[in-house]
Amino acid sequence: MMLNGRSVSRETQERLEHFATLFSKWAKTINLVAPSTLNEIWQRHIADSAQIFQLSPGPSKWIDLGSGGGFPGIVTSIFLAELEDGWVHLVESNHKKAAFLRVALNETGARGSVHPLRIEQAAHELPECQRVSARALADLDQLLSYSSDWMVETEARGFFHKGRDYRREVSEARSRWDFDLLEHQSVVEQDSVILEISNLRRKDP
Repeated sequence: MMLNGRSVSRETQERLEHFATLFSKWAKTINLVAPSTLNEIWQRHIADSAQIFQLSPGPSKWIDLGSGGGFPGIVTSIFLAELEDGWVHLVESNHKKAAFLRVALNETGARGSVHPLRIEQAAHELPECQRVSARALADLDQLLSYSSDWMVETEARGFFHKGRDYRREVSEARSRWDFDLLEHQSVVEQDSVILEISNLRRKDP
């Protein structure tokens, strides 16, 4: 199987296929993603989410904020299963979505755990991490605020999906934060990018 132009093992393919089946079943009763995108799960959601791991493919410890329907957190945890190392802490305050995420992890053998917490609580209860991810959650300034406890004065990196208006979000975020930025053009959505953030620092008031 090829995903975003890269080969995926048969074991990982089977896990992703099982996850897609579970997702389709649960999405009939729980609002996991926008209904208009349900028929595009592979391209719009799984392939898009896979880019995160493909940009940072090592056995890292991740914190995935607002995991929702499992994008990108479940997809990342499925890729980590093949490595038999690394872990994804999925933060999702909605208990129905958290229940779905637990089932998805259990049935696919993915490497992750679900934390039914508000994001503001998560930094007090979760361990340090090496990577932070989020997709369709908040503007960049808010994402950096959410992530700051893990990323300020550490080597942790953030990977955030953004759409066509990302330059405005970057500009606004720089009014409160200093950071190094790599822009990765999405191979799935022409107008989208993945922002890789490192060396995050708060600016003096």
